[in-house]
Amino acid sequence: MFTFDGLLKLIREIKSADINTLADIYYKSRIATFDWMNPNEIKLDDFHRDTKGEKVWVAELKGYVVGFVSVWEAENFIHHLFVLPNYFSQGIGSQLLATCLNHMSRPATLKCVSANNKSLNFYKQKGWKTIDYGTSDGVEYQIMQFMNDK
Repeated sequence: MFTFDGLLKLIREIKSADINTLADIYYKSRIATFDWMNPNEIKLDDFHRDTKGEKVWVAELKGYVVGFVSVWEAENFIHHLFVLPNYFSQGIGSQLLATCLNHMSRPATLKCVSANNKSLNFYKQKGWKTIDYGTSDGVEYQIMQFMNDK
């Protein structure tokens, strides 16, 4: 737990009661920011499929869930980091990232769509380096790695 701009923020492990809220965050965040995707292909139930078997932490702000991060632990791979659009640029993503990195071995990796400049810049500011490039379903992405010790 920490205080940021006078607001109490808690990062904790997922509870079963969070599932529908997290699915909504995943949906709304992608609709708002994934302009390279057809919005009709983004579904509310994608969260369940896309985070199956992953470790998930959630961010609460004044008791309201506003974001999450999910990790595929077997590969030290951050699969998802999402915050509700109304809470962008308030340090929530930074705290979620720091929390999951505290529980991960190194190197940690993630994949970020090359067109997602805001996210690429966020990760680079946090010390992540691009180590490879690829394409999936016609969308270019970057594989990023974080090596810093815990």
